[in-house]
Amino acid sequence: MKKQIARKVLGVGASILLMGGLNLANAETIKIAIAGPQSGDVAQYGDMQVIGAEMAVEQINAAGGVNGDKLEAIRYDDACEPKQAVAVANKIVNDGVKFVVGHLCSSSTQPASDVYEDEGIITITPASTNPDITERGYQMIFRTIGLDSHQGPTAGKFIATVVKPKRVAVIHDKQQYGEGIATAVKKTLEEKNVNVVLFEGVNKGDKDFSPLIAKLQKENVDFVYYGGYHPELGQVLRQASEKGLDIKFMGPEGVGNKDISQIAGKASEGLYVTLPPAFDQRPENKSLVDAFKAKSQDASGAFVMTSYAAVQVIADSIKGVGSTDTDAIQAYLRSHSFKTPMGEIAFDEKGDLKGFDFEIYTWHADGSKTVVK
Repeated sequence: MKKQIARKVLGVGASILLMGGLNLANAETIKIAIAGPQSGDVAQYGDMQVIGAEMAVEQINAAGGVNGDKLEAIRYDDACEPKQAVAVANKIVNDGVKFVVGHLCSSSTQPASDVYEDEGIITITPASTNPDITERGYQMIFRTIGLDSHQGPTAGKFIATVVKPKRVAVIHDKQQYGEGIATAVKKTLEEKNVNVVLFEGVNKGDKDFSPLIAKLQKENVDFVYYGGYHPELGQVLRQASEKGLDIKFMGPEGVGNKDISQIAGKASEGLYVTLPPAFDQRPENKSLVDAFKAKSQDASGAFVMTSYAAVQVIADSIKGVGSTDTDAIQAYLRSHSFKTPMGEIAFDEKGDLKGFDFEIYTWHADGSKTVVK
C-alpha cells in the first residue's frame, strides 16, 4: 500500500523545525508528533495546539504513562503551507512516529494525510474543519473538531434569522478552509433567501484592501461574512473603519484569535465569530485550567482543549488495544467513546466527531468574547 513517491522528502524553501521532546533514541517512549504552524502568520493557532497537546502528554505521563511507557511530544513546523506539510509528513515517517496530532490548517492536513494513510500513521487533527478531509474513505484520519458543513450553516442561519441584513457580501481568502466555509455560508444564506450581492476572494497575505472596501461601499453592503484567518480580516476591519464603513462582520474560528484585536483595534469590537464551545469555562475542567495558568498559558484558545483531547484519545486507545498497532487502534477509535475535557466524545466511520456543535460569540476589542445566547 505504501507509495514510493510519498516517501521522498520534497524540497521546500522553508525549513522544518523539530523542537522539544525527550531523547529520541529512547525506545521506551511512544512518540506523538505535534504538526502545525509554529512559524508564519497563523503560528498563534499552532501555539494553542502545542500547549494543549503537551499538557496532555505531561499529565498522562505524571499519572503513570501508557501501558508502562511514557509519551513523547515532538513538534514539527509546517507553517500552514501544503508543500511544507508534505515534507513534514515524510519527516515524521522517517522518524518512525506512529501518531500525529495535526495538522492544523485544512490545506496542510489534506495532503499530509495522504502520506499518513499510506504509511499507517494515526492522525487526529484538532483544528481542520474542511469536510473533504474525511470524505476519501481513509482509515487513519480523525478529528476532534466539527466540520464546516456544520459551522457554515450555523453562521448562515444566525445571519438570516438574527442579524437579518439586506445586502450581504461573502468574502474568502481563496484557500481550502476559507473558501470552503464561505461557500457553505453562501449556500445557507441563499436557501434562506438572503440577498448575497458579492462573493469573491482576496489573496492570502494582502495588506491593502481599499479595492474591496470600495466595492462593499458601492454595493451598499450592510453585512460581511469572511472565510479565512485573522491576519487578513483584521486588516479589513481596521481599513473599513478608517474609511467610515460602519457595518457588521462575521467569521469562523480561524479569526477568533486575540491578535485580531491587536491588528484591528477598536474595529474588532462586535465581530461575530463561530467557535468551539468554551471548554475552559466548564466547572469540571477547573483543575486542568489551573494547570495551564500555573504555566502562564491560556486555556481559552479555540484549539487548546481539542488538542488535549486528541492526545488523550490516542493514549486511551493504546491502553485499550494493549499495543501501538495502528490498524487495531483506528478500529478501537471508531468503536469506543472517550472522556475528555470536551466531554464524552465518539467518532463516526469517517473519523468525524459525533454531535459536535459550534457556538456563536461576540468578539471584543480587548480580545475577550461573549457567547451569543
